[in-house]
Amino acid sequence: MRKELDQFINYLALERGASPHTCRAYRKDLELFAAFLEEKGIPEEVTKIDHLTIRLYLGELYRQGHIKRVSIVRKLAALRTFFRYQKREGMIEKNPAKMVALPKGEKHLPHVLTVDEAFGIMEIPDHTTPLGSRDHAILEFLYSSGLRVGELTTLKLHDLDLANGMVRVLGKGGKERLVPIGSKAIAALQAYLQHRKELMGKVASTPPYLFLNHRGGRLTARSVARMIKTYLLQRGMITRVSPHTFRHSFATHLLDAGADLRGIQELLGHASLSTTQKYTHVSSAKLMEVYDRTHPRAKKRTHDA
Repeated sequence: MRKELDQFINYLALERGASPHTCRAYRKDLELFAAFLEEKGIPEEVTKIDHLTIRLYLGELYRQGHIKRVSIVRKLAALRTFFRYQKREGMIEKNPAKMVALPKGEKHLPHVLTVDEAFGIMEIPDHTTPLGSRDHAILEFLYSSGLRVGELTTLKLHDLDLANGMVRVLGKGGKERLVPIGSKAIAALQAYLQHRKELMGKVASTPPYLFLNHRGGRLTARSVARMIKTYLLQRGMITRVSPHTFRHSFATHLLDAGADLRGIQELLGHASLSTTQKYTHVSSAKLMEVYDRTHPRAKKRTHDA
């Protein structure tokens, strides 16, 4: 199975345009399955793996107790994709993982900032310093555009069109989309671009990426997450905020203001409208919470959305 795994990862990267992060996740999940086969003394040849073996594997994961259901769902999805590729290549006649039902995933509503919380967080960085100006621009940009943090950190200068208030984004699967930028984010970006020259001066060649670290190199997604956490801790604010929280807040606030769900789908770069629809549940849940708290004739209810 190890040889087939390497070929599959190459297929994901070269033919499907999967990101390095996605390829690493698939490899990790499939190597865990291969380790299970080895531990149990089960032949690793793809032609000898059936749906009963996969069920046995999932049962083992459930019994471990510490693995979340959503992770088990992802691992089965990885196996389905892997064996679908093997079927396409003529290695097997049937996809054994397709015969195993997906366990129902746990539904969690994304954490969303209030408008006041979002505005307050964006005002924390010191705009007068190069790094503070950069951080302010990042926060404004995340909230204004709804970009994934991985999309933001790979942006290059030529992707930005401040004159027309647009940015070209390379999303999942190598799909491009144009996303508008709000006036506050444009102003923050313009201020940062003036300071960016000071960060650029620390490297010999001109860096192509929009957001730079203190050494003049490309900023990483992990650094952005760490930056946000640091600012929140400094102010004693909520720490459940990640770069993705700004994406959730962007979508929810647009929906609350009356934006069309299809339009939000395009802005977020979701392939399926069903992925975007989770934000309608967030808005509904908040609406019922306000109703229960404020209406004099409202009954107490349990929210299980």
